[in-house]
Amino acid sequence: MSDEVCDTVEVHEDAVSVARSRMPGQAQTDNLADFFRIFGDRTRVRILLALDSGEMCVCDISEVLGMSMSATSHQLRMLRDAHLVSHRKVGKCVYYSLCDDHVRIVLETALEHVGELD
Repeated sequence: MSDEVCDTVEVHEDAVSVARSRMPGQAQTDNLADFFRIFGDRTRVRILLALDSGEMCVCDISEVLGMSMSATSHQLRMLRDAHLVSHRKVGKCVYYSLCDDHVRIVLETALEHVGELD
């Protein structure tokens, strides 16, 4: 047998009971999967990382990423729809920022984790 599977079938009811009691419902699980799907795109992650340094307008984000404003706006719309970024308009400029500290914490914690792999 492999080192990755049990050599015997023995269900540990106490561990199963705790895991079941902590398992969120289907809707919450679906929302969490959607949340991480948004994080699964390199361009969107780069936008979030840029915004981690502070509020930026679409022009600035486009410049940082070396992308067209149209492509940047498309990705920002997806991030906005997922409630990961917020925006405000000042005159003709639209400024974006991370929606809240939860987004910042997830982003920074994930970055720290992948840094441990190096």
